[in-house]
Amino acid sequence: MTQDQAVPAKTGRYRWSIIALLFIATTVNYIDRTMLGLLAPDLGRELGWNESDYGNIVLAFQAAYASGFLVMGGLIDRLGPKIGYAIAISVWTLGHVAHGFASAVTGFMAARMVLGVGEAGHFPAVVRSSSEWFPQKERAYAIGWVNSATTVGVILTAPTLALFMGVLGLGWRETFIVTGLFGVGLLALWWWLYSNPRESGRVSAAELAWIEHDPPETVAQLGWSRIARHRSTWAYASAKFLTDPVWFLMLFWLPKYFDSTFGVDLKLVLLPMIVMYLLSDVGSIAGGWLSSRLLQRGYSCSFARKVTMLASGACVLPLLAVTSLDNMWFAVVLIGLALAGHQSFSSNLLSLPPDMFPKRAVGSVIGLGGFAGGVGGMIMAASVGAILDATGGNYTVIFAACTVVYFLAVGMIHLLAPTLARVEEV
Repeated sequence: MTQDQAVPAKTGRYRWSIIALLFIATTVNYIDRTMLGLLAPDLGRELGWNESDYGNIVLAFQAAYASGFLVMGGLIDRLGPKIGYAIAISVWTLGHVAHGFASAVTGFMAARMVLGVGEAGHFPAVVRSSSEWFPQKERAYAIGWVNSATTVGVILTAPTLALFMGVLGLGWRETFIVTGLFGVGLLALWWWLYSNPRESGRVSAAELAWIEHDPPETVAQLGWSRIARHRSTWAYASAKFLTDPVWFLMLFWLPKYFDSTFGVDLKLVLLPMIVMYLLSDVGSIAGGWLSSRLLQRGYSCSFARKVTMLASGACVLPLLAVTSLDNMWFAVVLIGLALAGHQSFSSNLLSLPPDMFPKRAVGSVIGLGGFAGGVGGMIMAASVGAILDATGGNYTVIFAACTVVYFLAVGMIHLLAPTLARVEEV
């Protein structure tokens, strides 16, 4: 019997309801994360913040988010995604609601730290859950759909604030508190709907056979000592360290870039932001689809993932031309293409830990990579500020650096994990 003949047919669709649930969770996660950024100018005027005060609040979140990956990744591996992610949702919802009770800068820093620790559990839970519900040949495509919800959350934050503050007339404190119900509702949905495939009672025998048709794992769980010693861990972590800062750059500096270059406030003129982030959604889904399609056509995992990541990096190259453009919409398209490339790359990068590690180690590996990405993000924040001060606000060097890191990341992955071999096979 050939390998293709041994693979069961793709029957049943219940596994995609888990992706829909994770899509909703990601949207809520990013609305909670983004609200303070949109409210910051008004809060700064009301509460008397200076730039350093707001910088300290942002830094508190980034530091807690980075370190929280180490805690939450291991927690989700030990307790499983159902319980581990329920804890993460509860923690970040408490942090989100706490913003409504803060007045001093230290209060906002504390709220952001709680939010950051809780939100750090999101992607370890997403990837661990996807590894339980999807075989390798579909996993990147499934993760691509979930990853696309990050930008949906960003886009929906402004309308959410408009609804609660503009239409319903709530103040910012009440808005933080009331929107905490999003997290409460998500927690209830997660607890009600999530389980592993064998325990769900909603999966047919044929669909279960498709979900579980990958070769059986021979390693049940790996401790931190073995995870940290394995080259594959550092292949993933180094790629996160190099590429995550680009996403943070786009989230935190794009509004400033459009304001200083084109005189456009992206909080008020939403169409450019919507176009850019919708293009990034297309990239997230297309990148996951491409590598999954290559796998289904018989190419190796190493070839499928790396070729797709190289193609994704190529989509970022047009950033080199952005600072020479006078037309805002040309810039929107090129930045949107770069965001699509990043999200395509990210969908495949997030698929590497379950490619190489047993399920019960995936959360820890994702956590270590998330920590590395967070550290890279903090270095980026300091570096970008220094470069902009030195160049009078010129983004050319910054955008040029963004075009290089994806190829460096693929090089590091290939150097440290040339075949993406599984841990139990090494």
